[in-house]
Amino acid sequence: MAAEGIEGRASIQIQAPPEKVYAMLSDVTRMGEWSPECMRAEWLGGATGPAPGARFRGHNKLNWLIRWSTTPTVKVADPGKEFTFETGKPGNEETRWTYRFAPKGGGTELTESFESLRYGAFMKMMARPERRTAKLIADIQQTRERIKQAAEGSA
Repeated sequence: MAAEGIEGRASIQIQAPPEKVYAMLSDVTRMGEWSPECMRAEWLGGATGPAPGARFRGHNKLNWLIRWSTTPTVKVADPGKEFTFETGKPGNEETRWTYRFAPKGGGTELTESFESLRYGAFMKMMARPERRTAKLIADIQQTRERIKQAAEGSA
């Protein structure tokens, strides 16, 4: 269950196969192309792609002043079906991000969701839970639109 009610989800129809959309999203080195909050990411510890247990570093920004890094761990890497990672240290996870890919209408229904597992002091300083939830929902809408454009070849 999400801590402090910080959770959200949104779906979008993309006219591209689930395997293609999965390959784009699970390549965390491209996350900066889609996300308004994540500027860039790189695999760590010899990882070169998505696999359960693989870790990566994400460099994020909320605005020109607030910037931070996270070191997520991949939890699910099921090509064409699901990509899930959790931020925070193992055993002290903070947020779970899940992308699900379902065949639909000759393309893919992509559903992106987030769930705060722990709402830490850093997040409490940045915004009230309801404001943070609204910001993240707006961000995932923008992320999904950018992925749709790129996957359909209109980026």
